[in-house]
Amino acid sequence: MPEITVKDVPARHRYEATAGEDLLGVALYERDAEVLVLTHTVVEPSAEGQGVGSALASAALEAARAEGLRVVPECSFIAGWIDEHPEYADLVDERTD
Repeated sequence: MPEITVKDVPARHRYEATAGEDLLGVALYERDAEVLVLTHTVVEPSAEGQGVGSALASAALEAARAEGLRVVPECSFIAGWIDEHPEYADLVDERTD
């Protein structure tokens, strides 16, 4: 599989993971000036188990950190991913703890 690339597509309120021209998955979000709410993650069945979800989670959380945003992981995949990667736990909005 070609390298996975993740980019923010604000007009669609989502991060998109692609390999070449193929859309492999998306992480949907809502955001305001202070908070990024990650609402749902979808990975194409043909791309499952290949790191697409992890690439989406990492890219979204790194972007939130760079922009100084708090994160609300409404998506169970993202919440679980943060649990497995405690280096991102400091981003989680305290109201969700």
